[in-house]
Amino acid sequence: QVHVVESGGGLVQAGGSLSLSCAASGSIFSLNAMGWYRQAPGKARELVARVTSGHSTNYADDVKGRFTISRLNAQNMVYLQMNSLKPEDTAVYYCNAVGYFNHYQAYDVWGQGTQVTVSS
Repeated sequence: QVHVVESGGGLVQAGGSLSLSCAASGSIFSLNAMGWYRQAPGKARELVARVTSGHSTNYADDVKGRFTISRLNAQNMVYLQMNSLKPEDTAVYYCNAVGYFNHYQAYDVWGQGTQVTVSS
């Protein structure tokens, strides 16, 4: 099995910064991509940012220029630096990891989520 555990998050005022970390562990043969998603109350879960093992990134339009995703392959870690936070960034943030246990079996796992609250 593969597990991901998030850390970070919390309460911050609008305009402030927070950082999130996520560590993947377990039977990892390959870790193709790691990403951050968020879900606000009453809304669907949405992509925030994603990074591949080759460090290719993509971001949701509303976080571009404010959030930065980075990855430390050697430690199976992914980070999300969030700057210029807005109240609409308030959500539960989830870490996701996709890859393979071996040459044939894929995994797609989620963390339990961490709350980010931005006050106005």
